Amino acid sequence: MVIPCRDEAPALPDLLARIPEGFHPIVVDNGSRDDTAGVARRLGATVVSEPQPGYGAAVHAGVFAATADYVAVLDGDGSMDPADLVMLLAEVTEGHADLAAGRRRPVSRGVWPWHARAGNSVVLWWLRRRIGMPLHDIAPMRVTRRDELLALCVEDRRFGYPVELLQRAASANWRFVERDIDYHPRAAGTRSKVSGSVLGTIRAARDFARVLS
Repeated sequence: MVIPCRDEAPALPDLLARIPEGFHPIVVDNGSRDDTAGVARRLGATVVSEPQPGYGAAVHAGVFAATADYVAVLDGDGSMDPADLVMLLAEVTEGHADLAAGRRRPVSRGVWPWHARAGNSVVLWWLRRRIGMPLHDIAPMRVTRRDELLALCVEDRRFGYPVELLQRAASANWRFVERDIDYHPRAAGTRSKVSGSVLGTIRAARDFARVLS
């Protein structure tokens, strides 16, 4: 289970405590200025250091470090419940999907800022229109087979990583399953690099556009 992190130390105690049995956390410290790595180690996670900044760089480092046949990816901000990984893993292990993804359903108003939700919707509309990709969210929580994921050779190392992943998976005729998951406010003391500000969303949109072009 890969958890890309940058300055997520306040979120990790509760997040790691809720990881279901059978999943082992690999926390990828992507240049944190707080004690993300130390907290993760003390709580029993495997810690991988990835100095190259970027969501894609962190995820790739974690996937490469993993040894299990199946790999899950989950944000480290505490906004999603790791227990939902159980149903996503079952979709893949039982042969219903090559990629099982969570579709975020905010539990309250304001959890998902309008600018982040709008950007997500535009990207997914484009992917559905361009390649018939059936998902309605950008797979913030997902489960796949590790060897098949690495074989896609996703190259983007920034925020465009999930968009490129979905494009390559659709081109490879992967089967997708999407399940609703609760989307909670992120843990106190953490701040989103994307949805935390309009500027962050614009930067992510720039990376998405580069991959889509």
